[in-house]
Amino acid sequence: MKIAIIGGGIGGLCAAVTLQKLGFTVQVFEANPTFQPVGAGIGIGSNALQALMEIGVGEDIFAKGHVLHTQEFQDSYGETLNTIDFTVLKQLYGQENITIHRADLHRTFLEALKPNTLHFNKKCISIEQKDHQVTVRFEDGTTETAELLIAADGIHSPIRQQLVPGSVPRYAGYTCWRGITENDGRANEYTSTELWSTKGRFGMAPMKNGSVYWFACINTAPRNPQFQQLTSQEIGDLYRHFPEVVQSIITTTPLENILHHDISDIKPLRRFVFDRVVLLGDAAHATTPNMGQGAGQAIEDAIVLGNGFKQLEHVDKVLAFYEAKRVARTAKVIRLSRQIGVTAQIQSLPLAATRDFLFPFIPSKILMGRLKFLFDVKLK
Repeated sequence: MKIAIIGGGIGGLCAAVTLQKLGFTVQVFEANPTFQPVGAGIGIGSNALQALMEIGVGEDIFAKGHVLHTQEFQDSYGETLNTIDFTVLKQLYGQENITIHRADLHRTFLEALKPNTLHFNKKCISIEQKDHQVTVRFEDGTTETAELLIAADGIHSPIRQQLVPGSVPRYAGYTCWRGITENDGRANEYTSTELWSTKGRFGMAPMKNGSVYWFACINTAPRNPQFQQLTSQEIGDLYRHFPEVVQSIITTTPLENILHHDISDIKPLRRFVFDRVVLLGDAAHATTPNMGQGAGQAIEDAIVLGNGFKQLEHVDKVLAFYEAKRVARTAKVIRLSRQIGVTAQIQSLPLAATRDFLFPFIPSKILMGRLKFLFDVKLK
């Protein structure tokens, strides 16, 4: 079977590696002109590491990552509200939670591909299906025909919007800066930390080789010109009400290491399969980053699709298997992540005070239990 993948991000490349290992002819088409090693740090949960071990790249990715033992939630004064113990996941599922630079993860998949798999400057503008064949039209005037098309072209996927016209990104209510800088002992070596206030939210996590990844979110209208093109110092000033370490991490980050985006997701879809077109990754289930599951869910998609081909003979049964495994699970992630964002981004002083008062009384086991479905994943 000839398979075309639109999108050379984490989901698309993971799917390509998975399917090539099964013997399929796979071509990946990426809109950008070159591989761009950009992006900030991301979390890879034990669920995603379990999946990556199955296709032979998990050990390499683990070696490039940094293990997290704990997640800690703090108030605006730096006082601990609650913690989650990630070491329990190692005991239960055999894998750790790690942080890794997005470019390192991306590069690992690139290196695992066969030569001449990835084609740049190939922006898809439309597709057409006929007789179980899919023809892709690119902006440069060329076309490609395949027996199966995997749309892994992100939250703004033109393929998804052609198939489901009403499925457009929905703004979550806040904008976010993300960056990487030298840690210099400012972030605990094995702890991811979030600080909450009514004026904004800040998170930081250690990474390999002495660096720290951070994000800073603030409620605002979409595309607010007030928050475009800010310097590191100006971003830091927005968080001067937090402990000094927060402003220090932000302001010592070189501006070229800072990304800025409004945060959006898509409303959960009822289906990911449209004859011989399969939606995968953010094209299928873009979520807010509050659970650190964007990359993880895309990786799971790829592994589940590959497992479908291992177990079932007919492509229709494979795609039905994929849809049954992925639609409900990813919808739950989208909904829960959005809820977590609403809770963390509360602006009302009385509501925030109530949240901060009650949160410490929730046992860590209950917090972990709410996330148990993520890690107790069935990929086959």
